Amino acid sequence: MAVTTRREVPSAISVAIVDDHRLVVDGIAAHIAARRLGITVVISESTWSGLLSHPAFPTDVTVLDLNLDDSIAIGTKVRALSAAGTRTVVMSRHADSSSIQGAIRAGALAFVPKTESADELIAAIRSAADGKQFRNSHLTGALAEISTSDDPGLGKQEHLALTLYASGRSIREVASDMGTTEETVKSYIKRGRRKYREIGVDLGTKILLRRHGIREGWLTPE
Repeated sequence: MAVTTRREVPSAISVAIVDDHRLVVDGIAAHIAARRLGITVVISESTWSGLLSHPAFPTDVTVLDLNLDDSIAIGTKVRALSAAGTRTVVMSRHADSSSIQGAIRAGALAFVPKTESADELIAAIRSAADGKQFRNSHLTGALAEISTSDDPGLGKQEHLALTLYASGRSIREVASDMGTTEETVKSYIKRGRRKYREIGVDLGTKILLRRHGIREGWLTPE
């Protein structure tokens, strides 16, 4: 007697869409639903807090706008999503290399400019769901500019001081945030800049430091 093997139907990829423009969120969700691609949008939110508090979180993949109207750096968000077990696709109207590098360094698996088609975003979602980096032309070009050997070896306090200072805080404010003295903060920043200088990266001005912070994912572009 022949044994019939039951074929398992693969479950749909659950997706969260987060963008502070409601039309963008609704448009992406409607396009995915209409295509019946084995992808289900279960969260449609316009805020980071709304995503985290949603009962369907975490999803398989989160499509996250790079520039939500909040003060939380993209690197912090992507790392939080990874810790929760969801993979991240970042989308943005900014397609410059520094924005892409910051998102990817933080752990995002894809970067899709909003100028691209919905099909490009869908391909990125599928790739991320499989745990694979989606190498479109924007990502390939940005990654080509990254030198993986450029690790300055910052200490934890040096990194924190540089990040806070790059965000626009004064030395006094950084000292208050870190619970230490202004002279200690100056020492952290000086040592951090020296370590970067030794690997050929000039962070000698606050403008250069901020640009680097955005590129590394410490800060969110305005």
